[in-house]
Amino acid sequence: MNTSLLNKILESKAGYAALILRVPVGLILMAHGAQKLFGWFDGGGLAGTAGWLSSIGMEPGYLMAILAGSAEFFGGIALVLGVLTRPAALVAAFTMLVAIFSVHISNGLFADNGGYEYALTLMVALVSLTIQGGGYLSIDKALSEKSNHI
Repeated sequence: MNTSLLNKILESKAGYAALILRVPVGLILMAHGAQKLFGWFDGGGLAGTAGWLSSIGMEPGYLMAILAGSAEFFGGIALVLGVLTRPAALVAAFTMLVAIFSVHISNGLFADNGGYEYALTLMVALVSLTIQGGGYLSIDKALSEKSNHI
């Protein structure tokens, strides 16, 4: 990968606001991913998540569980640290889009009815991070500054 493309991915002029957005969204994603992958926080784990995804027609359920859980768990870690923020946020935003249309859309807007408002809120925050990057206090910023000196 050339330095110019890497810099476009890492560079951010977002300031401190990105940190305020990145950390809680990343922690929330990590928790949801941990439910899917490891069964933590009363989650179904990989087998339970795979079975549920298969039951709603998302096949192969096991692969879908790995993809969704990994996007959330590892993407959440990346967001908290501010490393590869744009790619992590983009993948997680796509995961939320899939969740909205495969699980929540038929339940209407409100989360108390199983609706899509929560997934939509996360998706919008993730799209914002995809656009603005990791911000001033991120590993991305440090890497970007280093690559400028190469």
